[in-house]
Amino acid sequence: MFAFDLSWFIDSVFIFTLAVLIDLVVGEYPDRIHPTVAIGKLILFFKKRAKSPNPRIEKVNGILMAIAIMLIFALPVGALLFGLRFYFGSIPYIIVGAILFKATFAISGMGQYTKPIATALKKRDLDGARKWLPYIVRRDPNSLNERQIVSAAVESIAESTTDGITAPFFFYAFFGVPGAFAYRVINTLDSMVGYKTVEFRNIGWFSAKMDTLTNWLPARITAYLMVASAFLLGENWREAWSVLQRDKHKTSSPNAGFTISAMAGALCIQLEKQGSYCLGDDHGHISHEDIGKALRMMTLTAVLFGLVLVLPVAALRIYTVGL
Repeated sequence: MFAFDLSWFIDSVFIFTLAVLIDLVVGEYPDRIHPTVAIGKLILFFKKRAKSPNPRIEKVNGILMAIAIMLIFALPVGALLFGLRFYFGSIPYIIVGAILFKATFAISGMGQYTKPIATALKKRDLDGARKWLPYIVRRDPNSLNERQIVSAAVESIAESTTDGITAPFFFYAFFGVPGAFAYRVINTLDSMVGYKTVEFRNIGWFSAKMDTLTNWLPARITAYLMVASAFLLGENWREAWSVLQRDKHKTSSPNAGFTISAMAGALCIQLEKQGSYCLGDDHGHISHEDIGKALRMMTLTAVLFGLVLVLPVAALRIYTVGL
């Protein structure tokens, strides 16, 4: 026998809503208390100890490292929230849950790094724009012209819509705050060790595969919701759809091309990473204004993801009350 747990659903909705409000009002937590910084430090600790002259041992160590760090963060978070709800009730559970959940995603954070780029470009200050690029991309900023700077910023916004917002939302919907933390560990691992270089190809192999797997469905849902956002914002949703269908597989990442191509089509611009990919059609215009448009697309897509996936999944969660 199954029953609908209305109190659990209400608590989940409050945690999600409050976490989003914290993000929009407060922004990113300071580094000294940000869990992602702690995750990064733990990765550095394990990485040194995971190295081995034997490639197979390195791969096994990489797997154990990823699983260990996920458990180190997800299990205490789950235990803390369970204890709060069981012993102290819903209000402390909701408040602490929202504060913790907020640490796994960043909506306003992307604007903190890309709005200054748009402002500098508006003033024709290329050097001022370039100094912000290392916060969002790994390209050499000194080699980029104005068009390429805008492209880099918009690409980063599009890709971060998934791994910075909707993927944590996705895992929160199915597995609660601990699930969102487990995803944040995977994504941070990928950003630090998930490379095919000699140093990381064994240690980071599992982390890279897990990141690809965990982003697979969120990236696709996000891309199609981005088309819907283009429609609601008066952007070119038809081109967003057509470019998405045509260019979604042109990136080396099996996931990044979906949101980047949808964004390129919606804004009617061409997004290019030299030597890697070129998505969208060149309509002869790309400017600092496209950064603001991309941020609005990102925010609305996040809201739609919450409405279309997070809340319905939370509502459908059931518990067994009898056999």
